[in-house]
Amino acid sequence: MRALAKLEGSPGLTLVERLVPEPGPGEILVRVEAASICGTDLHIWRWDAWAQGRIRPPLVLGHEFSGVVEAVGPGVKRPKVGDRVSLESHVVCHTCPACRVGHYHVCLNTEILGVDRDGGFAEYALVPAENAWVHPEGFPFEVAAILEPFGNAVHTVYAGSGVSGKSVLITGAGPIGLMAAMVARASGAGPILVSDPNPYRLGFARPYADRLVNPLEEDLLEVVRQVTGSGVEVLLEFSGNEAAIHQGLKALIPGGEARILGIPSDPIRFDLAGELVMRGITAYGIAGRRLWQTWMQGTALVYSGRVDLTPLITHRLPLSRYQEAFALLEKGQGVKVILDPKA
Repeated sequence: MRALAKLEGSPGLTLVERLVPEPGPGEILVRVEAASICGTDLHIWRWDAWAQGRIRPPLVLGHEFSGVVEAVGPGVKRPKVGDRVSLESHVVCHTCPACRVGHYHVCLNTEILGVDRDGGFAEYALVPAENAWVHPEGFPFEVAAILEPFGNAVHTVYAGSGVSGKSVLITGAGPIGLMAAMVARASGAGPILVSDPNPYRLGFARPYADRLVNPLEEDLLEVVRQVTGSGVEVLLEFSGNEAAIHQGLKALIPGGEARILGIPSDPIRFDLAGELVMRGITAYGIAGRRLWQTWMQGTALVYSGRVDLTPLITHRLPLSRYQEAFALLEKGQGVKVILDPKA
């Protein structure tokens, strides 16, 4: 089978031939129908400091993918051969202190598909059966492939006290920030402001936002005051940008909630007393998806038609054109790029 792999510690990836694996106890073999490139894949492609400290080549990339169950290992009762599935990317241990109280999304021994073990940028992928989410027959593979990052957005929006009836600022209009705008709109938030310095990405938020802000052209805090009068009740932070994080926290009303998914590339400094403590701000660190609550919430939105993710799928390319696909995202000219492993 063909697979897209990191073979050595240097920039770039390689299209290789691998044997089709056989599922062992508790495992399933998935025939991959669609795979999506994530920001994490870009880090591995670039071979930046994070990738150098985390990735152990050789490794098949890809943690956002969907397909059909081709074979099941001993003891697997669900899913069944022929089922259409998305895959939860976090493989958890079930025995650590976090898992034992139901916090599987922060399992101390998490392994991530396509990061710590082979993933879905291949014609076939071997995954734990328990990581499969089974879809109704006919559910689009392309949408199924991006439900994993959609879960990050759902988790962020619904953390804490939710967003219904609340004013919301979203900093960072990458794929997950845009998905969060969709979820916030579908969940009754308003007004919704979305901030990003990339006009191309910001434009995708227009149907879901009451106000778009390019922080390179406007004063974000002034716009927030104009729209809300006093500040927003909820900050959803997806950029990982230090300036955006500080502005987002300052945009909150006293007693507001900050939900932070974006990860800065380097440690940042902030005024703990002035930005959080003395203003009574509640901050939530968002990691992955709550298992399986977030999947239930997210698929309910998508299956019902309240959220349509297809506008975010900007490009569809065969796996053989992976270099073109990664270049699009490097240039900020795509949102979700789908790879077809069969082509």
